[in-house]
Amino acid sequence: MNLQETIKTIDFFKNLSKEHIEVLSDFSSITSYKKNSILYYESEENNKLIFLVDGLIKIYKVDKFGNEIFLYHIYKNNMISELSTMNTSKIHCFSNAEFVQDSKILSIDYERFKTNFLDKNILTSELIEVLLNKSQQFQCIINRELVFDATAKVAFMIKQDLEMFNKLKRQEVSFMLHIQPETLSRVLKRLVRNNIIKIETSEVSILDHDALTSIFKGIGV
Repeated sequence: MNLQETIKTIDFFKNLSKEHIEVLSDFSSITSYKKNSILYYESEENNKLIFLVDGLIKIYKVDKFGNEIFLYHIYKNNMISELSTMNTSKIHCFSNAEFVQDSKILSIDYERFKTNFLDKNILTSELIEVLLNKSQQFQCIINRELVFDATAKVAFMIKQDLEMFNKLKRQEVSFMLHIQPETLSRVLKRLVRNNIIKIETSEVSILDHDALTSIFKGIGV
């Protein structure tokens, strides 16, 4: 798949004309990364607008004691860059980004992107929508870390990211949610007893979506 065909696979660019994709490809590139590679570290700056073409990325921060604080995952076909404003040529990195799988990214020169697209009101609404979604995502993270109890944290992850919940080992889920493995086990057993979820061969499925949502809905949201 060449560069222009790759750009077309990203939903963000799906409404672009063939001519616009040709222009965009002039200042874009595709790069492959191996699992466990670091894309960027917190406080770095770059001039690229970055999208995940294929693979999986973990976004995290590190506290003053050197402990990793998981924030969220980024899946393919999504923007990676954390923009705080559209009025600069530099993009500040507010967290660390590590590849969880072998991955490919699309990098776009942000200054030329602004000149050729944003300044002409092309893709502006799409970018605003992405930024609003990221803002909502960070609000959910704040709730998870500062407001939710253990049961709400588990219910929220199962509801919002069931595929990842089932893919990870229970100990990894506990680490991500910053709860003890024993606590996670108790919460899951309680949800099973209440017929909210079902667990077969260690895989969770949701039986009652409304009941699951009610556990965390209204708690800081």
